[in-house]
Amino acid sequence: MSSSILKPSEKIEVSGLCMMHFTKRRNIFKITPTDYESLPSRRLKAHSLKNFSQLGLSPETVKVLDKLGFEKPTPVQEQAIPMLLENDPTDFIGLAQTGTGKTAAFGLPLMELIDHKSSATQALIMAPTRELGQQTAKQLVEFSARNDLNIEVVYGGAAIDRQIKALRKAVQIVVATPGRLLDLIRRKAIHLEDVKYVVLDEADEMLTMGFKEDIDEILSHTSAGRSTWLFSATMPPEIRKIVKKYMEKPLELSIDSQDKTNKDITHKYIVTKTSNKIPALRRFLDIQLDMRGIMFCRTKRETQEIADDLGNMGYGVEALHGDLSQGQRDSVMKRFKARSMQLLIATDVAARGIDVNDLTHVIHHKLPDQLESYTHRSGRTARAGKKGISLAFINARETRRIKELESRLKIEFEHIEVPSIDELKGSRLSHWANLIINTKVDKQSDEILAQLKVHFEDLSKEDILRRLITTQLDHLMTRDGEDSNLNESQGKGKGRGEGGKTNRYFINVGTMDGITKGDLIHFISDISRLDREHFSEISLQKNCAFFDVDHGKTEGFPEKFEGIEIEGRAIRVNRDDDAPRPQKGPFRSRGGGSGGSRSGGKGYAGKSRDGGGRDRSKSSYKGGSRDSGKPRGSGGKRKY
Repeated sequence: MSSSILKPSEKIEVSGLCMMHFTKRRNIFKITPTDYESLPSRRLKAHSLKNFSQLGLSPETVKVLDKLGFEKPTPVQEQAIPMLLENDPTDFIGLAQTGTGKTAAFGLPLMELIDHKSSATQALIMAPTRELGQQTAKQLVEFSARNDLNIEVVYGGAAIDRQIKALRKAVQIVVATPGRLLDLIRRKAIHLEDVKYVVLDEADEMLTMGFKEDIDEILSHTSAGRSTWLFSATMPPEIRKIVKKYMEKPLELSIDSQDKTNKDITHKYIVTKTSNKIPALRRFLDIQLDMRGIMFCRTKRETQEIADDLGNMGYGVEALHGDLSQGQRDSVMKRFKARSMQLLIATDVAARGIDVNDLTHVIHHKLPDQLESYTHRSGRTARAGKKGISLAFINARETRRIKELESRLKIEFEHIEVPSIDELKGSRLSHWANLIINTKVDKQSDEILAQLKVHFEDLSKEDILRRLITTQLDHLMTRDGEDSNLNESQGKGKGRGEGGKTNRYFINVGTMDGITKGDLIHFISDISRLDREHFSEISLQKNCAFFDVDHGKTEGFPEKFEGIEIEGRAIRVNRDDDAPRPQKGPFRSRGGGSGGSRSGGKGYAGKSRDGGGRDRSKSSYKGGSRDSGKPRGSGGKRKY
């Protein structure tokens, strides 16, 4: 290779054998990029390796992998392992989708590089959730070929005293969630001065969950000479800031960077009314009896309600969300992995880090707001070369989101119909018939048959079958008033305004008041005394918001907000059927004034214009999200 000076924008592609020589000599190149965008991307060409023994791992580790049944490395393992072993010390960026084997990609070289004779904590692995942390620690223990390696995992939701006691021993590798690790640091229960390797696993997820400040503080307690290995499915701007701040000339590995989604996933969607989503789901569960998957919901309350409703109807489902204790979450996951349930109903946060093979479906009760979230959700299925289905439940107004996903993620969606009652009957009868045919005959059945023959002697075989079929039809589970056809026509529906399904409203509350869409829907629901299901299409702007209200619930709606104040500012709600949709660009403010500081979280108070108070005005609104039971906003107060 020529030793000429490289241009910052130059892309370098070298073979695995040449990579070692290039990276060991990289200091001769006069490269002083000003930011990450200008760093040279050092990528390995995919070269076919037959097994782990050719990756530079020790014979002991290879032997352990053989016993575990690891025959062939995944693409990220094939390229990352020799890269990290040959170039130590180095900063490293690994971009690969969820479920591609990233734990082994960083865990195996990590265990090879640390000093097993030293009792100091030499490696720190940060994970976004306790489930992922537990899973990572478990895999590392399985990979370890030595008895002198101690690995501990620390996370929130468990007794901190036990974790402090465990850290008093010689622990070479610590796996941690940022929040609990920061708590341990402040208690001086862990010291990171000797840490040589820091691994940020699922870095994009950690930032999405709001751990940026925690990560900054944690890294400030480590030495400047550490190696930082960052693994992520995506590279958002916040990740680039971390790279620029904490890494020096990192090696970069990108696996299928052009393909945002797994090609083994089939993407489908149905169009139905919001009120019909659960009946529609029931039909899919009834027809596809081998379905095993995760359904994602947006809120903890919604997750629990759906799980309770389906569970009461006899379906094998359970909820997983942040309001469950650690013991409850562990119990749910144990049953799910043991295949004792058909469907896990979960929030995005609770499901992060879940690694369960052989899932046939990922179901989106509502599409996520972020494209990356859709990729992460769908990536729970179709692992290890198997096929899977990502099924989205949308209403007619959301078809534009499908087109957006298709365009930006370079995928294709298939529109499918909700099974009809007739299809459901046929499927259940077919299953029932197969169950009868495949049932082993009990010896006691002969005695019972002899007793029953007299009752059926006047009936032919066909007559008996007809009656059995009729009894089966009577057990078909349908709710009173449930339509046979649960499908809704695609498009924007009947429109807004008079004669439409919904009316558009404006409110002079926005992000400057420190609220989220969830906060707003709770606010308008509390004041109007209408259930949340009657509100949709919320568009939150800087100092105002727009939302739809079901047409049949709009009588006297604006008047319900008269006398309500936020930090001394009167709340205004009025019809605005001509308001543009979010994708049309920013909205202009409709007045309302700044109203003073927006950070005090003072709540709202109702005051009638005649000076008399309403019942709800006796106390300011301080409640947190009804889904979490916890206050929202900084300082533990909800910002209104």
